[in-house]
Amino acid sequence: MYELVQAGPSSYYINCPAKMGLFVKENGEAYLIDSGNDKEAGKKVLKHLAQKGWTLKAIVNTHSNADHIGGNRYLQQQTGCPIFANGMEIAFTQYPILESSFLYGGYPCKDLRHKFLLAAGSDVLPVTDPSFPSELEIIPLPGHFFDMIGIRTPDDTVFLADCVSSRATLEKYQVAFLYDVEQYLQTLDRVESMQARMFVPAHADAAEDVRELAAFNREKVREIAAQLAAFCREPLCFEEILQKVFTTYGLTMNFEQYVLVGSTIRSYLSWLKDTGKLAAVFQDNRLLWMAPAVNH
Repeated sequence: MYELVQAGPSSYYINCPAKMGLFVKENGEAYLIDSGNDKEAGKKVLKHLAQKGWTLKAIVNTHSNADHIGGNRYLQQQTGCPIFANGMEIAFTQYPILESSFLYGGYPCKDLRHKFLLAAGSDVLPVTDPSFPSELEIIPLPGHFFDMIGIRTPDDTVFLADCVSSRATLEKYQVAFLYDVEQYLQTLDRVESMQARMFVPAHADAAEDVRELAAFNREKVREIAAQLAAFCREPLCFEEILQKVFTTYGLTMNFEQYVLVGSTIRSYLSWLKDTGKLAAVFQDNRLLWMAPAVNH
């Protein structure tokens, strides 16, 4: 765990639960792509850099989930390096309480205010800032989170962030976190047609070809959407739907899974309603989801 792996002539990743990428210039200036889940991850980054004689010049966050920005503050305090993020991810990185608040839909209780969902805040610049390293190409990858990006380095290594999950992860957890289902499916289409020398997803093995994995992720989305539509052949409120999801897929509910899976299922329901596959009605002061009325 946390070993440094070379992915290309000038690209590396640190192998950990949420892979951190590195692009290193010939002069030893290093650019970190995501910073792991906490201060300890940041310490491991600095240890690798010291062993190689490299200098941390900047951090680029693909998105603001806590396991990708957790080392930001420590690394910024230790090195003074700038941190870059895209769009709405900037606000969530500067004010991480937004993540657990967004997931819960209100002020999060203590069970949701810990490093898994609540990183330390850090100072952030937009990727449009003139000081952003021009060698790195930004690839929009929305869907998993608000304004997530991937990064292509000059040696044609593409860091894909969280836009694909490994087959093992999906088979174990079934419901991968999504914010916008439609944008996520479009991102998978983009990834399937993408060419690169090496792809490095944050939560799957690095590979020269990720088309099969992208297709598997798409099929899982379609499966869950079909399952939700089947549940709602009878009118159900959200809590009843969520209970069926957990029971059907053999998941164990706790606060973390309640908000992560719950937020994702709400996003699926929104997408299904917007595409005409589900309807919603307010009845007896409850919001019920159901099959759409058939027009003859």
